[in-house]
Amino acid sequence: MTNALELKDVEKTFGSVLALRGVSLEVAPASVTCVLGDNGAGKSTLIKILSGVHKQSTGLFQVEGKDAVFDSPRDALANGIATVFQDLATIPLMSVWRNFFLGNEIRTGFGPFKWLDVNKMKDIAKQELLAMGIDLRDTNQPIGTLSGGERQAVAIARAVHFGAKVLILDEPTSALGVRQSGIVLKYVLAAKERGVAVVFITHNPHHAYLVGDRFYLLNRGRMIGRYERDNVQLEELTKAMAGGAELEALTHEIAVVRK
Repeated sequence: MTNALELKDVEKTFGSVLALRGVSLEVAPASVTCVLGDNGAGKSTLIKILSGVHKQSTGLFQVEGKDAVFDSPRDALANGIATVFQDLATIPLMSVWRNFFLGNEIRTGFGPFKWLDVNKMKDIAKQELLAMGIDLRDTNQPIGTLSGGERQAVAIARAVHFGAKVLILDEPTSALGVRQSGIVLKYVLAAKERGVAVVFITHNPHHAYLVGDRFYLLNRGRMIGRYERDNVQLEELTKAMAGGAELEALTHEIAVVRK
């Protein structure tokens, strides 16, 4: 089966700074691929390469088995790669349906006499949100009145509706509580069920393990581990991400202090 997206030995430099070194990544269709790393691991640089903000300095970037070169995020979107950043790119005072179609408004009329087809956009937004399991009372309400988890869910549904084959999520649960994080994780799985390849970027191994099929560990610009769900447990994943021996040493130090 051809991967939806693949990186092979990708490096990215900014002047004398080597941000990514020999990074390889495989993302299968209709799966959730988790990339785990702490602050400074290189997650932001990786996201920007995948989303078309930056080009890799060396290495291959392939989409559905073909070499890809993106000059902008619009190129990535044209190739079916959508990214939901932490700020969600939404306008809080604008309605849910307006945010859903922001930049992709449906118009009706003829020639120069065209106007927004408001009813159609409201109906489509409502139907698409329901298809993802999101039942909002009113798509006319400002999106800023929704919870953080609900706004993330709307952003995911929007990307799926507009044809995303690969959906990149940038720390979608980082600022959310337990319940709201659960809402987002539910819609991550809903996107997978609809055939979308999800790349879930996070520093939280517990959230990753709930939804992930494959796990990559990123540390200081290098991929230091790759695991399949069938052959890794949460404890092992957490320990590997935390540095193994370093975590054990820290645990021992804390235990001594508490005594």
